[in-house]
Amino acid sequence: MGTFQVRVAKEDLVFAAAHFITLAGHRCESLHGHNYRAGIVVEGELEPETWFVFDFVALKRLMKGLTDELDHRVLLPTTNPKLTVRTVGDRVRVAYEGEERYAFPTRDCVLLPIPNTTVEELARYLTGRVKAILAQAGVSHLSMIELEVEENFGQSASYRETM
Repeated sequence: MGTFQVRVAKEDLVFAAAHFITLAGHRCESLHGHNYRAGIVVEGELEPETWFVFDFVALKRLMKGLTDELDHRVLLPTTNPKLTVRTVGDRVRVAYEGEERYAFPTRDCVLLPIPNTTVEELARYLTGRVKAILAQAGVSHLSMIELEVEENFGQSASYRETM
């Protein structure tokens, strides 16, 4: 007995965002940006009433909503032990090893519950968001989600999780 997969990787599932990562050797790279692209694969049985694994339109809409949340924002990791990220008034202040490094307007930031804004962590974060949305909608027939985030042509990471 086999399973089916549905894949969505459209040209509008993109987000332009600024970020930085902390690197080995206790170094923090400079703020820079990427034009990210996202794609998703879901696997499972066919829904008995539609003969779909998952409706393409609904999956594109879900992913578009998530990429729009990150678009034209500064992505900030909140669980990195080297960073302190705190909101003070209308600013998000970021300190690296106790030394303030950045202050951004709050409206321009997305605070992410991840340790680093690598494509690996972004893929895992987005997978978790998809899983939560699907669970809340009562979707129970899927067996796997795989989400890919590309930060540059030919440079991507994917994260796969069973349901």
